[in-house]
Amino acid sequence: MDKGRIRVPAVVGDWAIAVGVAALLLGTGRSGEAPGAGPDPLGYALLAASGLALAARRRAPLVVLAVTGLCAVGYQAAGFNVLAVSYLVAVYGAVRAGHRALTAAASVTMLIALRITALVVHDGPVGEAPAQGRGVLEFAWLIAAFAAGEAVRQAERRADEAERSREETARRRADEERLHIARELHDSLTHQISIIKVQSEVAVHVARKRGEQVPDSLLAIQEAGREATRELRATLQALRDDNTTPPRGLDHIPELVERAGSSGLEATLTIEGQRPDVPAAVGRTAYRIVQESLTNIARHAGAATASVRIDYRPDALAIRIDDDGKATPDNAPTPGLGLLGMRERVTALGGRLRAGPRSERGFTVQAELPVEQMP
Repeated sequence: MDKGRIRVPAVVGDWAIAVGVAALLLGTGRSGEAPGAGPDPLGYALLAASGLALAARRRAPLVVLAVTGLCAVGYQAAGFNVLAVSYLVAVYGAVRAGHRALTAAASVTMLIALRITALVVHDGPVGEAPAQGRGVLEFAWLIAAFAAGEAVRQAERRADEAERSREETARRRADEERLHIARELHDSLTHQISIIKVQSEVAVHVARKRGEQVPDSLLAIQEAGREATRELRATLQALRDDNTTPPRGLDHIPELVERAGSSGLEATLTIEGQRPDVPAAVGRTAYRIVQESLTNIARHAGAATASVRIDYRPDALAIRIDDDGKATPDNAPTPGLGLLGMRERVTALGGRLRAGPRSERGFTVQAELPVEQMP
């Protein structure tokens, strides 16, 4: 990032252009007044309005095109023989926004209206050569504005396509690397962990069959082997996920809670507020937070009940998962990789995560995710 460059907000630039064009039109109109003629308030107002309307050219290019065209005809009728600079800028903005056909039709209508106004309103005939020269000049300026807008539009479209191509290439390379890591993990770890798990289970089985007391260390190895097998299987599944299945999101959270309830945990889901248009990334992160929290509760918390609360706010999605497990402020569990992964997901979205024991008994996970759409 170039820290030496000062980025001017688009709205500031639009207003600067609008004020500059308005000042140019007013100055040109003032210098072109006939000697001894009094100021025409309506004409000056149309000149100013024509320039200031350009401040909205990004938000409503066609409206600005119509307003500047009508103002140009209006101040022409009021006696101001001023080139329609604001209309040319509006043509550039409308073509850049992709409204080529409407802009061309409006420009032809605009030229005809200016010619009719010059013939009907002005006193006396207009010189043939100056009139033709002015018409050619106006037509040339219109073509130049149209061409400039189209050139910028095409350049921006190519830039967007290039950016999408870079993102697709990076995503494909990441998928290939993820699959490569999954194969390496499978080849290097799965076999070894399976041997440890099988050997420990055989040793426990033989000891019990002989009536011997099984050492605690052997039981710990057996349990660790089982847990490692489950974790490795889940990790490989996540690495091999190539996004061919629909992504999980907010709509799948009730299924998570129902599944937790079927495993013996009394789980409830509460939803508050009106659901806004939540970005897909926020929905996926919310699902993963609830999934990881319920998994930890089922495996480690020793809880009988768990509650999931989702609060839809105007600018954020708030999630809270509580349980009545064995965690206390004096006996807080050591954070694992699951909690670390949740925190990284939330931080990447600009949100906040808090996880810790409750004041009485149990554990709480709270997350707040912004839901504002990116421009």
